[in-house]
Amino acid sequence: MLELGQRQTIIVAILVLFLGKALNKQLTFLREYNIPEPVTGGMLASIFIGVIYASSGITIDFELAGRDQFLIIFFTCVGLNARFASLLKGGYALVILLVLAIVYLVLQNTTGLLVGQLSSSGSAVGLLGGSVSLSGGHGTAIAWADIFESKFSITNAIEIGIACATFGLIFGGIIGGPIAKFLIKRYQLNPADSAVVSLGGEYSQGERIHIDTVLHCILVISIAIGIGLQLNQILLSFGLILPEFVTSLFAGIILTNTVPYVFNKWSWPSGTRSLSLVSELSLGLFLAMSLMSLQLWSLLELAVPILVILLAQVFVITIFVIFVVFKLLGKDYDAAVIAAGYAGLGLGATPTAIANMNAVTERFGPSEKAFIVVPLVGAFFIDIANTFVIQFFISVL
Repeated sequence: MLELGQRQTIIVAILVLFLGKALNKQLTFLREYNIPEPVTGGMLASIFIGVIYASSGITIDFELAGRDQFLIIFFTCVGLNARFASLLKGGYALVILLVLAIVYLVLQNTTGLLVGQLSSSGSAVGLLGGSVSLSGGHGTAIAWADIFESKFSITNAIEIGIACATFGLIFGGIIGGPIAKFLIKRYQLNPADSAVVSLGGEYSQGERIHIDTVLHCILVISIAIGIGLQLNQILLSFGLILPEFVTSLFAGIILTNTVPYVFNKWSWPSGTRSLSLVSELSLGLFLAMSLMSLQLWSLLELAVPILVILLAQVFVITIFVIFVVFKLLGKDYDAAVIAAGYAGLGLGATPTAIANMNAVTERFGPSEKAFIVVPLVGAFFIDIANTFVIQFFISVL
C-alpha cells in the first residue's frame, strides 16, 4: 500500500487538473460535449490507479481530510455571490425547480424499485440505487446503510450505496454537458447577458486581480466560514443536522446582503475575478480529489446489477430534464444550463452540477440564474425533502 499525505494528495490533484485541461484542449469531443476538466482528469487518474492495482496489487490511498475544506470554501464563494436582488430574479425558477426536484425524488425511487424487481437485485437494492445514493450522494448512502442492513438483511448495503453514489457521480459529470449542447443547438438559445460568467456572479471585463484583491477575498471567505461553522453548532444544539458547507453558504449569503450596505465604502468581493478564481480553484480541486481517489476495483463485483439500475436512472433523468425541467423553466438559455446542472445533481452531487454548468457557460455564455437556483436547491432543500421521501418508501416496501 502506498499512502500519500495531504501535501502529496494536493500535488497529485493539481496534476490531475492540468491533465484534464490538456485533454479537453486536445480532444474535440470533450469540448464539444462540455465534459468538466476535473471529471476528465480525475477519471483517467482513477483508471490508471486501478491498472496499477490490477497489475501489481499495490493500492494508493490519498489523505482526503482537506478535500471537504475545498467544498466549504467553494460554497462560501457561491453564497458571497448570491445577492438578494439576484435571488429575486431566480425566485420563480427556484420554486419550480424545487417542486420538480421533489417530484423527481419519487420518480427516482420508483425507477430503482421497478428495475430491482425486474432484475435479480431485489426491491431494497433498487431503492438503494434511487435517491438514497444518487440524489443523496455518498453521505446519505452511508447514513442509511445500517437501516437497510437491519430492516432488509442487506449485509453489503454500505458497499452497494457507495458504489451507486460513485457511478452516479461519474455519469452525472458526463451527461450534463451533452444535454445542454443538445438543447442549446436544438432551440438556438443564447444567454440574455454578455457579461463574463463567474461561478454564480458576474464581473467587469476590466477588473484586475492582484494581491490586495485576493487577500480581501481570503479575509471575507474566512470570516464567512467562521460564522457558518458557529451557525452549524447552534442549529446542532436544536437537533437540526446540516452539512457545514450548507451553513457556510448561508453565512456567505447573509454577509453579502448586509455588510456592503452597512459599510458602503468597503469594496466587497461579490462578482469579482478574485472571488471567481478562488471559487473555481476550490471546486476543481474538490472534484479532482474525489474522482482520482475512487477505488474502481472495489466496485467490480457489484458492477453488473448496479449498472443495470444506473443505466435506467440515466435514461429517466435525461428524459426528465429535457421534457420536464427545461420546458417548465421556460425553454430559454437559463433553463438549458439548469437542465445540465440538475442532471449532475440528480445523479451525482451539487459540485458535479456546478461543474457541468461551469463547463457549459464557459463555452456558450453566462447564466447567473442557474448558478443561484441549482446550488440552493441542491445544497439545502433536496437533503431535507429526500429524508422524508426515503422514509416513505422504506415504510411501504
